[in-house]
Amino acid sequence: MLGTAKLPTIQVSYAAIPFTARAHQMPSSKREQARTERQLVTALTHACETAKTEMPGFCWLTYEVDYAAFPASLQVVWVFDTLADKNAALARGLVERMIGLTVEALDDAQISLSNAAAHVHVDCEEQCLRENGGDWQQRIKRKYARRS
Repeated sequence: MLGTAKLPTIQVSYAAIPFTARAHQMPSSKREQARTERQLVTALTHACETAKTEMPGFCWLTYEVDYAAFPASLQVVWVFDTLADKNAALARGLVERMIGLTVEALDDAQISLSNAAAHVHVDCEEQCLRENGGDWQQRIKRKYARRS
């Protein structure tokens, strides 16, 4: 894998926790935000593991969210190892599969997005290393974070 600095991959597994905040409403307390965070991790972990078996070169995914504008601010980034892997996935039409896996995961977490495709991005380790020195936090904040 290229690069050494990146956000933690979503590979933890939590037991399903009932989601109490309504999907169209931002979590109102720190406790609800933490619950939503766990729910997102749980749901997206399954999508990540599925993609690893289906998409050559796919490494990990992460997300960025501003809970003051949740769920509209939610951005999911699917990361491939190399630019060639990313481009091959795009050429094979796998972005539709990534969007589908994201929607399934969010449905499991009882979170709905209008126009889910606008919340799903595809990136690669190689470009982050070249353009951001491998700093995924910086890259995601600059490229994908929704600004209010």
